[in-house]
Amino acid sequence: MSTVPNLTLNNGVEMPAIGLGVFQTPPEETRAAVEAALSTGYRHIDTAAAYGNEREVGEAIARSGVDRVEVFVETKIWISDYGYEETLHGFEKSAGKLGVDQIDLLILHQALPSTFDRTLEAYRALETLLADGKVRAIGVSNFMVDHLTGLLEKTTVVPAVNQIEVHPYFAQREVQEFGAQHGILSQAWSPIGGITFYRDGEHTSTLQDPAIGEIAAAHGKSPAQVMLRWHLQQGRSVIPKSTKPARIAENFDVFDFDLGTEQLAAIDALDTGKRGGPEPTAITLESFGRPIPEA
Repeated sequence: MSTVPNLTLNNGVEMPAIGLGVFQTPPEETRAAVEAALSTGYRHIDTAAAYGNEREVGEAIARSGVDRVEVFVETKIWISDYGYEETLHGFEKSAGKLGVDQIDLLILHQALPSTFDRTLEAYRALETLLADGKVRAIGVSNFMVDHLTGLLEKTTVVPAVNQIEVHPYFAQREVQEFGAQHGILSQAWSPIGGITFYRDGEHTSTLQDPAIGEIAAAHGKSPAQVMLRWHLQQGRSVIPKSTKPARIAENFDVFDFDLGTEQLAAIDALDTGKRGGPEPTAITLESFGRPIPEA
C-alpha cells in the first residue's frame, strides 16, 4: 500500500495530499466508493453539503474499520447557508449528516460575489467554529484573486486552502501564485481534467492529449496518474473522483515515480486559459441557491 505524504496547512494541521472526491456521486454509490478508497489507503475524503451525500460519506467511514482520527474529512458550506448564523447552522447540518463532532476542513463552496457581505459573514462563522475547536482548519473554494483580496482585508484567519479547478488545460496560475504568497494551499478539483474541452476546434480531453500520453508511456503509467503526479510535484492537493474501485486504486498509485523537469514543463505548456467549470463571477443566489436539507 502506498504511503501518502501530508501537506502542512498554514495553521500546522496536516492533510493527506491526495483524497477522494465525491462530486456528482449518487448517494447510493457513495458508500461503496468511500469504502473502496479507505480500503485502498486513502485517508482524505472531500464532500460538500450541496453534493447530497455527506451522510453516506459518514456511514462509509464509520463502518470501514478505519479509526475516525485517521481520516481527514473535508466538506463545504453551500451559498444558501451563507451569513453568520446560517453558516453556524450549516456546520451543524453537515456534522450531523457526517456523524462527527469535529470537521477537519470546512470551506465556503463559492465566493458569491453578488452578495459578498454575506460571504464575509459566512467566513466569520468559520473563524468562530475554528476558535471553538469544531473544525481544525477553514478555507474557501473557487475564490479568485479579487475575492481572496476582499476576504483578507475584512477577516482575521487566512484561509488554509482554496479549492479551485486546476488541470493541464486550465492552470489558474495567477490564483495559485496569489495563494502561495499568502500561505493558502491550492487544492485541485477536476485534477485530471474530467471536464472535456474544445481544443483547436475539436472536442477533446486531457486523457487523450498526445503530450501527456507520451509521458505516461515513458513511465509505464496512465495519463491520469501522470496528471496527478504533476499536481503533487508542484505542491498541490488533489481530490480525484471515481466510483470504480480499479480507477480509485489507479489514482492512488502515484507515489513510485517522478516526472522530470522537461516533462513538468511540457504539461505546463498545455494550459489553454479556458475554464471548464462554472464562472465564479456568475454564481448568484438567484441562479444557484437551493435549500440544504436539515437531515
